Amino acid sequence: MAENETILDRLGVDIGYRVSHVKTVTEKDIGLFAEVSGDFNPVHMRQEFAEKTFFGGRIAHGVLALGLVSAAGAKLPGLVILLSMSSKFLKPVRIGDTITAAAEVTAARREKGIVTLKNTCTNQNGEVVVEGETMVRLLEPPA
Repeated sequence: MAENETILDRLGVDIGYRVSHVKTVTEKDIGLFAEVSGDFNPVHMRQEFAEKTFFGGRIAHGVLALGLVSAAGAKLPGLVILLSMSSKFLKPVRIGDTITAAAEVTAARREKGIVTLKNTCTNQNGEVVVEGETMVRLLEPPA
C-alpha cells in the first residue's frame, strides 16, 4: 500500500464514478412498502380515491423511489454508509413505471472516504422523477 493511498484509491472510486439500479414498480411493491412503513395514505392505496386527486390515479410512495437511490448507492465498492440525503420529487412514480436510479460521484473527501453523489431517478419515458444529493462514507468491507 502506498504511503498516501486512501480508501477511495483502494476501492477505485473517484469523481465521475457511476452506479445505477433499475426496477419496475409494482402494486405489490407499494403494498409491501405501506406494510413496512405504516404509510397507508389513500393516494397510494386506493385507486378510486387517487383518481379524484390532481394525480389522477395511484402513485408510489416518494420514499420508495429513494429506496431505489439507496440500492444504487449500495453498489459502490466497499462498505457503504449513508450520511445524508436531500431530494426533490418532480413527477409521480406510478405502478408499472420502470425507474432507473443513478448516482454519480461529484465530490470526494479522499482522506475520510466520503463522497457526494448526484442522484436522479428517471422513468421509462426519460423523465426525471426525483433528483437530489447523497453523501456516503466508504469503508473497507469486513473480511
